[in-house]
Amino acid sequence: MGDASRQGRDEPEPSAFPDVRARLAADRADTLARAAALRRDFDGIVAANALVAVDDEHDPEGGTTAFERAHVAALLAQAREHLEELDRALQRLGRGQYGRCEGCGGTIAPERLEIRPAATTCVRCAARPTR
Repeated sequence: MGDASRQGRDEPEPSAFPDVRARLAADRADTLARAAALRRDFDGIVAANALVAVDDEHDPEGGTTAFERAHVAALLAQAREHLEELDRALQRLGRGQYGRCEGCGGTIAPERLEIRPAATTCVRCAARPTR
């Protein structure tokens, strides 16, 4: 078998990811801080609403408050999802599977991991339509 049969399936070398653990940990710390701030914002919106008589049907601010609450809740859910992705990336790193595509088993390009350190697929697999 020649090099063509191994293309994209080379084992990622540990030296290819020297600062990955620190980058993932820093991203995780930033995401935790963002989630905490969003949680405070959400709690503030809820608390502010508790102080006023709520009549969504006639309150001109009711729609705005509901939108703000939903928006902050969505951002908080995204932060939590990102934390889970980072935790899974740290687990893959610990098992020596970081940088391996879950779709095809090939190597994820270092450029992709630079941009998306928690990426689980190579560009080719990520571009495939989902079913």
